[in-house]
Amino acid sequence: MYNQKRDLVLRWLKVPPEPHPPFGDPASLRVFRAGKNYYKLRMFGWGVAEFIAFAGILFWALVFVYVEETASIEKARRATTAQVVAQHKATLAEHARQAATDIKAAGGTALKNIIEGKGDQPAAKKPTTRKRARIGGWQGFLAGLVEIAIVLPAWAFPLLWVLKIVGLTAYLLQLPLTYAIRRLDFEMRWYVVTDRSLRIRTGVWSVQESTMSFANLQQVEVTQGPLQRLLGLADVKVQSAGGSDNPHGKPGDDLHTGHFHGVDNAHEIRDLIQDRLRRFRESGLGDPEEARHAAQAAAAQHHAAVAAVNAPADDIDVLAAARELAAEAKALRVALG
Repeated sequence: MYNQKRDLVLRWLKVPPEPHPPFGDPASLRVFRAGKNYYKLRMFGWGVAEFIAFAGILFWALVFVYVEETASIEKARRATTAQVVAQHKATLAEHARQAATDIKAAGGTALKNIIEGKGDQPAAKKPTTRKRARIGGWQGFLAGLVEIAIVLPAWAFPLLWVLKIVGLTAYLLQLPLTYAIRRLDFEMRWYVVTDRSLRIRTGVWSVQESTMSFANLQQVEVTQGPLQRLLGLADVKVQSAGGSDNPHGKPGDDLHTGHFHGVDNAHEIRDLIQDRLRRFRESGLGDPEEARHAAQAAAAQHHAAVAAVNAPADDIDVLAAARELAAEAKALRVALG
């Protein structure tokens, strides 16, 4: 079932299931893949990321529920308080009008007594100011959300619930997609080595393929972090002439560097490349372009020799000089190789 869907996706994306072998002897072809623990590590990272995302969705859903309920209760309380205060003000106004009526009815004597008795009244107490408790941290954050929710219109919370449902749906739909991307990214990692060159291909949506000739290869190294040592994995880095010396650069930004990521036989790959590189240099062979030039020079020398046999006596000196020049060029090429 999975293999059928994988093949369908690869056909749709026009991705060849396997890379073409690089230049070299077909009998020397070796294919390496990323280790199984590398796949487990990638899937573990995917699982952790998805769990954190789900926890975030659940957390904010609970916060919204709390804020919505608290805002509703607070709105009702404030409405009740406002009604009680309005009734209390009406009662105070009625009492004030009744007191004014009583004072007028009592006449000036009562007013005089009130004025004279003012000095006998105990000193009024100074109003006490209440200290407002400062709320900070998580409680302050929730209180701020509640205050915002109180002033929001009635349609705000239904809209937020729609957005939350849409977000949860998008999260559930992306689960199989991101899982397939991680798995295909692991399965489509190819590391191919021959006696003359190597080829590295990665990616599914954006395919990256690099080929490096042993004629330009300069350095092979193995790197292994603590987690990779625990899982038995390592990375092999090969670098050709003209490679970047920037240790902080991305591997994809350097066309002169190849990476065998997450292999479980890194030392075998390193020894194989070094052994074939040594044999390649000892054989005195160059890259394909250099071999083509050498073949052309040999053919030219052969034609010159044939022409020398059939040439007239006047051209013997010229042909001899040409042969001498070709021999010197060949010697120089061997010395540089």
